[in-house]
Amino acid sequence: MSRWTFYTAPGTCALATHIALREAGADFEVVNLDFSAGQQQSPEYLRVNPKGRVPALATEQGVLTETPALLAFVAQRFPAARLAPLDDPFAFARLQELNSYLASTAHVAHAHKRRGARWADDPAAHEAMRAKVPETMTAVAAYLEAQIAGPWALGEQFSVTDAYLYTIGSWLEGDGVDMARFPALSGYLARVGARPAVRRALAEATGR
Repeated sequence: MSRWTFYTAPGTCALATHIALREAGADFEVVNLDFSAGQQQSPEYLRVNPKGRVPALATEQGVLTETPALLAFVAQRFPAARLAPLDDPFAFARLQELNSYLASTAHVAHAHKRRGARWADDPAAHEAMRAKVPETMTAVAAYLEAQIAGPWALGEQFSVTDAYLYTIGSWLEGDGVDMARFPALSGYLARVGARPAVRRALAEATGR
């Protein structure tokens, strides 16, 4: 297998795939994009990912994007890492169910804080979206609090979903969520954050 190239940016959902790759023991190069400089819209990067977003993973078979797809790919490509219940279709669907919620509900609610221009042109509408974020993300936290099934999101085995839930969970406090209300989720995030692969991915993503 040739070495892959992983495109990421600090503070983005790409951290989830970054963690999964490190947990799997994959061999890859990290390319950090500077969003403040518009590198995600550069001609060079748009040739990699025409969406102009992260994550993107360049493999020997081609480029993959979108966090749920990348997480499933990593879990299936490295079965020995046991990052998904690959032999249980129902359990794997549950994993995909939570990943889909994180992508389609939690991340979108978070994006209303700074990405209102995606949905409206009126500055007053943007402000209304920002004002709603603490409420919607508190609802996300309440849902996630109820989903913790054991030491990890799906029970006794760490999975790619933990990488994703940790990433989204790290945004909650900054989105105005009172984490003291969610002790199970807070404890869970601390456990995930203590894992060596997570610490390494965070250091690589931030350059620290």
